Amino acid sequence: SLFRLKDLEVPKLGDRDVHVKMLAAPINPADINMIQGTYPLLLPLPAVGGNEGVGEVLEVGRSVTALKPGDWVIPADAGLGTWRTRGVFPEKMLLKVPSDIPVLCAATLSVNPCTAFRVLADFESLVPGDSVIQNAANSGVGQAVIQIARASGIKTINVVRDRPDLPKLVERLMALGADHVITEEMLRKPEMKDIFKSIPRPRLALNCVGGKSTTEMLRHLQPKGTMVTYGGMAKQPVIVPVSAFIFRDVQLRGFWMTQWRKDHAQDQESVAAMMDALCQLIYRGQLTAPACTEVPLQDYRAALEASMKPFVSSKQILLL
Repeated sequence: SLFRLKDLEVPKLGDRDVHVKMLAAPINPADINMIQGTYPLLLPLPAVGGNEGVGEVLEVGRSVTALKPGDWVIPADAGLGTWRTRGVFPEKMLLKVPSDIPVLCAATLSVNPCTAFRVLADFESLVPGDSVIQNAANSGVGQAVIQIARASGIKTINVVRDRPDLPKLVERLMALGADHVITEEMLRKPEMKDIFKSIPRPRLALNCVGGKSTTEMLRHLQPKGTMVTYGGMAKQPVIVPVSAFIFRDVQLRGFWMTQWRKDHAQDQESVAAMMDALCQLIYRGQLTAPACTEVPLQDYRAALEASMKPFVSSKQILLL
C-alpha cells in the first residue's frame, strides 16, 4: 500500500544536470528499511525508492564535462531513488562506470561490493594467508567478501543459517571461492578446531546479524582481532563476554557505507581507486554479481514480497 507506480514528467535539464535512462536496480534490505522508516536516512515524501542501480546517460547539461551520452552511471550516494525508468540528476550525484561490464554487476556495484571492499581494507591490514570469518555469508556483501578475499589470497570462514537446501548453498559459496562454509550451530562444536589446523584464526570478523551467533563467532577471533558490525539482520544486540575484552583485547567497530561516502566526499581519489579495483576484479572474472532474479518494473509488488522472504538466496533486480 506504500507503493504506487506513477507516470511523471521528466524535469527540464539544468546546466549541471544529467538525463539518465535507468537500466536496472536491485531491491536491498536497506531500501526496505528506508521505506519502513527504520533507517537513519529519511527522504521527504513522496519519494522514489531504491538506493542502487545503473543507468545510461541520454543527455547532459551544457556545463557537464565528466559525462557524455552513452556513458553508464551509478549513484554516488544513497537516496538517489533508482526505481524509475528516467531521471534528471545533478552531475555530482552520479559516478561513471565502464559500460562494458555486465549490467547486473554495474547495477549491484555501489552498495554491497563497496561495503565488502572497505570492511576488508580499513580495519586490519590483512596479508595473503590471513583469514576472515563472516556471518550471513550468502548475502550480497558476503558473496563479495568471499570473492575479493579470494583474489587477495585471504582465507574465508563463512557462517550461514541451517536450511533445507544447505548442500546447494555450500556448493555455490565454495564455487565463489569460500574456503570453509559452516552453519551457526557448528560454531559451538569442537570440530571448529580442525579448521584451524590448516588456516590461522581470523584477525577480522564481519557481522551483519547480531545475537547469539555473533557472540559465538567472536570466540574464534585472534587476540587483538577486530569485529566489524555493518548490519543487524537478527535485530538483536551484540553481546560480548567480558573475557573477550580483558584476556583477548578484541576490538569492536562499526561500518556504514553511507557514512564512508560522506567522510570521503572531498576525497575523489579514494572513491575512484575503490571503483577501479572492483571493476578490475569484474573484468578478470574474479567478482560476479550476486545470484539475481530479474523482474520487470510493473511486477514490482511481487519483487518486493520476494525480497522479504526468509532464506532468499537471490537478489531481486528491477529491469527498467
